[in-house]
Amino acid sequence: MTTVESAESAPPPPMRLRELVFGAACAAAVRAAARLGVADALDETPMTAEDLAAAVDTDPRTLRRLLRALSCQGVFTERPDGTFAHTEMSRLLREDDPHSLRYIALWCTEPWTWDVWPKLDEAVRSGRNVFEDVYEREFFSYLNEDAPETAYVFTRAMTTSSRQSAEDVAGLLDLGDASSVADIGGGQGHVLASLLEKHPELHGTLLDLPAVVGNADPRLREGGTRASRDTIVPGDCRQSIPFRADVYVIKNIREWDDDSTRRCLANVRKAAKPGARVVVIENLVDDTPSMRFTTAMDLLLLLNVGGAKHTRQSMVERLTDAGLVIDEIRPVNAYLHAFECTVPA
Repeated sequence: MTTVESAESAPPPPMRLRELVFGAACAAAVRAAARLGVADALDETPMTAEDLAAAVDTDPRTLRRLLRALSCQGVFTERPDGTFAHTEMSRLLREDDPHSLRYIALWCTEPWTWDVWPKLDEAVRSGRNVFEDVYEREFFSYLNEDAPETAYVFTRAMTTSSRQSAEDVAGLLDLGDASSVADIGGGQGHVLASLLEKHPELHGTLLDLPAVVGNADPRLREGGTRASRDTIVPGDCRQSIPFRADVYVIKNIREWDDDSTRRCLANVRKAAKPGARVVVIENLVDDTPSMRFTTAMDLLLLLNVGGAKHTRQSMVERLTDAGLVIDEIRPVNAYLHAFECTVPA
């Protein structure tokens, strides 16, 4: 008998609630498998727990317990002969999988998350983050100054997410009439690089924190295939945006606290000339097939930065409050929406 449950065997409510309150065990099991490299060690041939343990340098008895716990969730599967094999989910923990979620899994289970989740009731009561109460400093300052390993995981996670959606964004946006595009808070610049590849005459500018753009997409760095048509600007879009562009792309960074969002959008408005386009791309909490994940991330944003995943209406309100004219709202893919705006005269 395998440890994978069929869809028809949904547990009754008392057991389901017990499973929910042990959710931390499931998250910890995924994190352990990712850190141990179990998915990378398991190829297409099923392996025994003993062979896998030798490959990842663990105790075979405790590794079997970990694998059985994960198999119950559909991450790996235990075969009738006692060997373990990949599932679609376990392959996503492989670092070489083109759709890998390994660093996303690590980011969502980093040590700081275990410190702030128990204080969710405090955050709900106050409506503000609790991270600063626990760590006595602002989240991104902690990340970039005190926690280099966590910052690395964050960067890799954001890189994975950005790379996987960059082609979708480039495919959606028609920039044929533009000569310049700016990727604001664009991380390592995967969206910008994809746009420059699609539009050979376009010049691009990438703005993000110094520690982030220092590891920009190789295509954008000196000697890269798009380096002659891009400029990398270290900076904080909440402080200033020191350049103009025909089109400003802002993807998945409007989830901060309202003050940070307001300052960023105000800086875009200040930098842009009348008629410039501003394209804001977000994962909406009320318009997605991944509500369990999105609502969980919404709560985590409350805990660490006092931010939130947006609804369609809340995004509209923030953009109009910034003085932008919303021309169109379009889906980018199953998870993202693009709010296409214009800077008025």
